[in-house]
Amino acid sequence: MTTSQDELLPATRRALLHCIAMAQAEGRAPSMVAAVVRGGRAVWHGSRTSVDGHGPDEHVQYRVGSITKTFTAVLILRLRDEGLLALGDPLEKHLPGTGAGEATIAELLAHASGLAAESPGPWWERTSGSLRPELSDVLGEQPFLHPSGRRFHYSNPGYTLLGALVEKLRGAPWEDVLRQEVLEPLGLTRTSAQPQAPHAGGWAVHPWADVMLPEPVEDLGRMAPAGQLWSTTADLARFAAFLIQGDDRVLSSESLREMRAPTAAMEAADVASGYAYCLGLELRHQGGRALIGHSGSLPGFLACLTVSVEDDLAAVVLANCTSGPLLFTVAADLVRIVAEAEPRIPEPWRPMRDVDPAVLELAGQWYWGTHAFALRLTADGLVSLEPLPGKGRGSRFRPNGDGTWTGLEGYYAGELLKAVRRPDGTVDHLDLGSFVFTRQPYDEGAAVPGGVDPEGWRGTDRL
Repeated sequence: MTTSQDELLPATRRALLHCIAMAQAEGRAPSMVAAVVRGGRAVWHGSRTSVDGHGPDEHVQYRVGSITKTFTAVLILRLRDEGLLALGDPLEKHLPGTGAGEATIAELLAHASGLAAESPGPWWERTSGSLRPELSDVLGEQPFLHPSGRRFHYSNPGYTLLGALVEKLRGAPWEDVLRQEVLEPLGLTRTSAQPQAPHAGGWAVHPWADVMLPEPVEDLGRMAPAGQLWSTTADLARFAAFLIQGDDRVLSSESLREMRAPTAAMEAADVASGYAYCLGLELRHQGGRALIGHSGSLPGFLACLTVSVEDDLAAVVLANCTSGPLLFTVAADLVRIVAEAEPRIPEPWRPMRDVDPAVLELAGQWYWGTHAFALRLTADGLVSLEPLPGKGRGSRFRPNGDGTWTGLEGYYAGELLKAVRRPDGTVDHLDLGSFVFTRQPYDEGAAVPGGVDPEGWRGTDRL
């Protein structure tokens, strides 16, 4: 996975190293490791450490905290794709008796279930999971703080329930299912629920003095699906490439596209800051760039994985301190540095290998009322319908095999596009979710709902 750093220009590599060096020094992190992924593979690795001698490399484990949630979400989407559950199902349908079964699986994935953020009782991150052996111990007597489905409220117990759901439907421990269905197929040999040497120790750095205190390492028990995993920059680089491209052995690119779509209703402040939560993934907007991924923290450790799908770039940053460096900012800067210094070179344009004349006939300009649109056919077999002024509702559409297409994004996601033909076979109009698109604005020869004034278009002299 890790390739020669010569694949990036020397100036780019130095800028990346400077970025993490500044973050480690100013954030007072005992150590920091980072990786950049481009084109499906790691093209840069760097580290900084407060210890003289050999620094950590891409194979040293760090605890990654809530990045674990993304792995758990992948397992749930696999179950959905196999038909064993639907995201709209209430949890009670598959995992009865929890006391939180009114929440749907999608709401749990999106932190919209209304469950509390943390487990009741002693601080769960710094105490043994043996204190919470049952789901009832994780949830407490009053697990809900908000009505289900009404708002985003981050919930670690919610992902505990999702891990229990995986165990119920697979008949095996969450950790075993994760290893067999995700870690092994993707070659993540250094990702595990328990630390494996070599691994970093976790530290707390005094906020007002340059001294440190070791943090305890606890097994989270039932809470493991919310934050248990240890991993490396090499493994997380592979996982980041998977989040961009998909892997049919684990999860299709279409299901990953669904995971990357915002779902939960956000607070106004979150919307203003460009933050949204998806299905086990966070979406942030930084410097005009959409970045998808997840951050993580547990006592002694910070972690961030972020991906720019449009740039085909990802960054992973890990540190062994409880607080200090803002790792999302660091990861976003790593992506920005490469994107700006060495912008993505597009694939060569290639014509379509074959085209259906009945589909080619639809290409060109269309009007929704007086709004001008262009319909284009692309070499990947999709159809795109975009507003000509550049602003407004547009989407790509995938063929359904019966002469219709289904929208993939935006306002038209899931909506049906079809060509309506006259008895002689000529195209009368396009129907998109009942909206009529005609070749001319309010084409009098087409079946426009409400009809078209027979006197036609006019100037002020005819008003």
